[in-house]
Amino acid sequence: MGKTISDKNNLQVLFEDNHIIVVNKRPGDIVQGDKTGDKPLSEVVKSYLKEKYNKPGNVYLGVVHRLDRPTSGIVLFAKTSKALPRLNKLFKEKKAQKTYWAIVKNEPPKRSDTLIHFLKRNPKQNKSYAHIKEVPESKKAILEYRLIKKLDNYFLLEIDLHTGRHHQIRSQLSAIGSPIKGDLKYGFDRSNKDASIHLNARALKFIHPVKKEEIHILAPPPDEVLWNNCIN
Repeated sequence: MGKTISDKNNLQVLFEDNHIIVVNKRPGDIVQGDKTGDKPLSEVVKSYLKEKYNKPGNVYLGVVHRLDRPTSGIVLFAKTSKALPRLNKLFKEKKAQKTYWAIVKNEPPKRSDTLIHFLKRNPKQNKSYAHIKEVPESKKAILEYRLIKKLDNYFLLEIDLHTGRHHQIRSQLSAIGSPIKGDLKYGFDRSNKDASIHLNARALKFIHPVKKEEIHILAPPPDEVLWNNCIN
């Protein structure tokens, strides 16, 4: 994938207060630094906060969760050391409700279903394989999907994650014969021109780590023909 495309000037902030900041990740951004050396979203957000609040020295920012590089949508960061462990606990205990949108080529076998697989990760390939039965070193993966719109040649699915496994949505949808548009790694026949995949972290609901009130974030998907057809 090409160089990261976000900078602090075109960063889309969805929510911000004293303790947390939620941004809309573009496909192609990496959340944290990796071996590519590309500037990660975490550093972009730090630059934004440093400039916005005219902060001297280092800016504190805690990474709570990640999204795959070709995926778009909601990413939550902690702005304080008080908020970070509380958010980590929230995510670990599955108390943050994450909803995704995926555009797939093939209509799934059912209009809605709960998928249960056992995913085995292959680190060399950076890929997870979905098995119907438990295999050594596999982890149980559960998601629910609903078909919410039929497009001309594609289908829009809404997905609720019950577990957070490596490449879980990509692997499980591929296992039922409905790979995500652009996802060559999981069986789609061609890549998207920008190397993205049509998977979007659409909504996030959680209890604020300090204020204890419910926060519900909704992210607009990328401004692109297919995604725009999903909204309209």
